[in-house]
Amino acid sequence: MKKRNVFLTLLFAVALISGGYAQSFKFGPKVGLNVSNYTGDNVESDALVGMHLGGLLSFGIGNVFSIQPEVLFSTQGAKIKNNNTKYEFKTNYVSVPVMLKARTGFGLYFEAGPQVAFKTGEKIGDQTISKFAENLDLAGGIGLGYQAGFGLGIGARYVQGISKVGTFESSSIKADVKNSIVQVGLFWAIPVN
Repeated sequence: MKKRNVFLTLLFAVALISGGYAQSFKFGPKVGLNVSNYTGDNVESDALVGMHLGGLLSFGIGNVFSIQPEVLFSTQGAKIKNNNTKYEFKTNYVSVPVMLKARTGFGLYFEAGPQVAFKTGEKIGDQTISKFAENLDLAGGIGLGYQAGFGLGIGARYVQGISKVGTFESSSIKADVKNSIVQVGLFWAIPVN
C-alpha cells in the first residue's frame, strides 16, 4: 500500500508540473496488441497475446519534449507449463504509464517512463481466481514510433515489470516472476489549442 501511495503522489506531481509548463495539449484514443510473458526464476512459459485500449494526454514542452500520461485497459499474462500441462495465466490491468517523449523533426519519437498497473481480474485456464496476481504492478517502459503532424501515430513499447506478478501455489513454479510485455499500438493525439 505504501508503494502505491508514493507512486500515485509522484504521478500527480508530474501531471501538475507538466500542466504548468505545457506549451501544447493533446488528447486522444489508443488501441493495440500486447505480447506478454513472465521473466525471472527460470519459469518455463510461452508468450500470451492480448490487447490494450484506452486514452492518452500529451503535454508538449518546447518543440522536442512532451509528457504523455495514459490510462489503458490491458490484458496480459503467460502460458505456464506445470506437470506436463500448459495453463494460461491471464491478468487484466488498468495501467497508467507516464512517458517522457522526445520527437525528431521527421515525426519519429523515442519514449521512456514508469508505469503503475492495478489488477481488475484474473483467470487460470477457465477458472476465475482472485489470489494469484498482486493488486499492484510496477514497471518501466521504453519505446519508439512515428507520429504524423496531424496527430495519428503508431508506436512500439517494451514494458518490464519491477514488482513480482504474484504468488503461485504450485511447488514446481517459482513465485518471483515479473511481467514482460511488447506492445504495438495506434493512437491519435488530437490538438486542443
